[in-house]
Amino acid sequence: MHLYLSFMICEYFSFVLGHSEDTDSLQYTTENFSVELPKSNHFVMFYAPWCGHCQRLAPTWGKLAEMLNEEDYNIKVAKVDCTTDRQICSDHDITGYPTLKFFKKGSSDGEKFRGTRDLPTLTTFINEQLRKVENEEAQVGSLIVNELTDENFDNHIKEGKHFIMFYAPWCSQSQQLAPIWQDLAEMYHTNTSLTMAKVDCTKFKSICKQYNVILYPSLLWFENGERLEEVHGERNHGTLVDYIDEKLSEDDYYREDQKLKNEHSNIVNEDGVTELTASDFENGIQSGITFIKFFAPWCGHCKTLAPTWESLGKKYINNNLINIAKVDCTVQENKSLCNDEKVGGFPTIYLYKNGEKISEYSGSRSLEDLSRFVESHLGHDEL
Repeated sequence: MHLYLSFMICEYFSFVLGHSEDTDSLQYTTENFSVELPKSNHFVMFYAPWCGHCQRLAPTWGKLAEMLNEEDYNIKVAKVDCTTDRQICSDHDITGYPTLKFFKKGSSDGEKFRGTRDLPTLTTFINEQLRKVENEEAQVGSLIVNELTDENFDNHIKEGKHFIMFYAPWCSQSQQLAPIWQDLAEMYHTNTSLTMAKVDCTKFKSICKQYNVILYPSLLWFENGERLEEVHGERNHGTLVDYIDEKLSEDDYYREDQKLKNEHSNIVNEDGVTELTASDFENGIQSGITFIKFFAPWCGHCKTLAPTWESLGKKYINNNLINIAKVDCTVQENKSLCNDEKVGGFPTIYLYKNGEKISEYSGSRSLEDLSRFVESHLGHDEL
């Protein structure tokens, strides 16, 4: 839902001035912060109760929460008390109060608000961030998930492997699966032997009737123009990744890619992330692009990044030009390596190309931005 809030400001502005407490924003703690944050877009105030600036912002923040913390809006307004939940604030580099950050859904990296803390400026900032989110989602959807129709369906499936979701827009289960399907398309879009697609059965009834689709969503696997099987049972992100990987592992192209990938380094985990050590580091970075996370297991930021890094590894597990790797700098034999590579904090992320360090990554640690950075270093002849 588009969010344009300027029309609401006048209605509430006098009310804000007359209230001194915030009872409407969500109070997050160590117990629920990491659970709730990925579920929606969030605007979070990190504060200290004794802070005068925080106290002055409280009524405005409360009114912002009253306006937005409803089912119809795709954002939640929350706050974290840094005097009682210090670890959260440490993990997010909070050094002053109040600090306001916007977190897009699924990301643990926030965009810091730097403007004046009045209601019009805050709502303008939220609008800008939500427009960015919408634009990113629209771009990913249009470029990666194939929308099949009566005109292009047969031609699309006649060669290769295709995983297709047959759905109805009004179906709640279709709606719940949609973001998972989008994420899977993002993960596998560099795999040249597979396409992810979808068919709207309310528009293209003949296709759905041809393949006996009577329930929504139905997930069908096609190879070289033939329907092979339908996926039944639990359909969450993990089970679908396992299913796709199993189907791809039957392919000679996939096995050859895996062979090349394994030759790139000594240890490649099932998640596609190479574990490098001082002894195999030089060999591990010799060919293609190697994107390396230097980390410490105790580091909060490293723990936050870990699941995204695994998703990045899985995304490129079939691409022999890109290797996603990590180095544990707390292991004794790796300490000198981390010093030599000038690792000054955790995590430090470097990109190497054909044995040479090219760049340090310092952007957003979302899967989309990390992928975009890696692929920007592929030459045109490598695409």
